[in-house]
Amino acid sequence: MITALEERGFIRRLPNRARALEVIKLPEAYSPSIQPRRGFSPSVIEGSLGKPQPVATPAPAKPVADNGNSVSVPVMGRIAAGVPISAIQNNTHDIVVPADMLGSGEHYALEVKGDSMIDAGIFDGDTVIIRNGSTASPGDIVVALVDDEEATLKRFRRKGASIALEAANPAYETRIFGPDRVKVQGKLVGLIRRYH
Repeated sequence: MITALEERGFIRRLPNRARALEVIKLPEAYSPSIQPRRGFSPSVIEGSLGKPQPVATPAPAKPVADNGNSVSVPVMGRIAAGVPISAIQNNTHDIVVPADMLGSGEHYALEVKGDSMIDAGIFDGDTVIIRNGSTASPGDIVVALVDDEEATLKRFRRKGASIALEAANPAYETRIFGPDRVKVQGKLVGLIRRYH
């Protein structure tokens, strides 16, 4: 179907981007007066990049003064989606997210480095929103701290008494650890991607 639309000149594939399409023209039968478009206005999320805060642990999300529909979440550095990196750093800055993305509990954000979760739609450079917590269900995408020193973003699984940290990219192997070696630091609840 995509190829047919491309051949007829309605869309074009964007090179070097997975599953990226551009609408070139709409069908002639499409008329805004006959088929009114549903109101869509994108929500723009502005971060405060480059404004460091001296907070060492995730602070509870704070409502932003403008309209109460946005919340400020601390960005706690980078998380590996690939080979694990050293444990989560201190708060580098805050990012503003829609309040309905969060739900209850404490939240923090991490910048993703690596490509091990691309089949789950998480790319290098994305910002993930994490609900702070130490428990997870099989299949959850979690921040896992391995041996108290390296942190990684992976899908959580159980293999008997062991814990498996599963990548969403066939280029990476599932890593299996004893239950005492892995500590869950939180679960993925949202994702923010900036297009440049």
